[in-house]
Amino acid sequence: MKLLVVGDIVGSPGRLAFSRVAGRMKATGAVDAIVANAENAAGGKGITSAVGEELFAAGADVLTMGDHTWDQKESWSYFDREPRLVRPANFAPGCPGHGVVTVETAAGPLSVISLVGRVFMNPYDCPFRAADAILSKGANLARIRLVDMHAEATSEKIVMGRYLDGRVTACVGTHTHVQTSDERVLPGGTAYLTDLGMTGPRDSALGRELDSVVRMFTTGMRESFKIAKRDIVLEGAVINVDDKTGRARSIKRIRESIES
Repeated sequence: MKLLVVGDIVGSPGRLAFSRVAGRMKATGAVDAIVANAENAAGGKGITSAVGEELFAAGADVLTMGDHTWDQKESWSYFDREPRLVRPANFAPGCPGHGVVTVETAAGPLSVISLVGRVFMNPYDCPFRAADAILSKGANLARIRLVDMHAEATSEKIVMGRYLDGRVTACVGTHTHVQTSDERVLPGGTAYLTDLGMTGPRDSALGRELDSVVRMFTTGMRESFKIAKRDIVLEGAVINVDDKTGRARSIKRIRESIES
């Protein structure tokens, strides 16, 4: 299986980049399956059912979320209706939706687990225990397993990757919107990257227009952050997987620009 994992999609520019780049890669057979983080896909905050359906139509097999999961109240019921939309598994019991899904892809079944970190984040349940609980039910999971670790601290992501090494096919980080250069296959066969990066406008502050962010930092006053529009890219990684063992053979970062 050739698996494309896509960094945080930010607003309409990010959705445009996803549609053009990821859609083309899937249509041409460059990748067999696509998993993308969509927690900033609706105007930079959360997701809506319309945005989710747009991304699925563009080629996404699974969409993962993070700390902005509940920003769009309209979408809360969507999490129960759409099994391919996965919110962090370590959210409190009783939240809508689910933290793991197994889907059929062109190259076979794929399980996706979503987790959210706790360092410099809200006080969520333990992501390590949540991962253990899911993986202990291995009979319900596919051989190929991807974890999206949505976290602020690089240390927490690194430790999660090592903690899961040999138990999942890949553990990739999202949330910081800045792509790291530490991709590797860990000793147990798990592909790892601390952060996939951002799918959206690079001429920005994490996808937002620079002027308003500068004013916030220099004055301390609240600002309304609009989505930037220039230098639009898709960032992520392509993971080549041994279908028989579920181990990663390789992981390669990608960054591809589009004409807006």
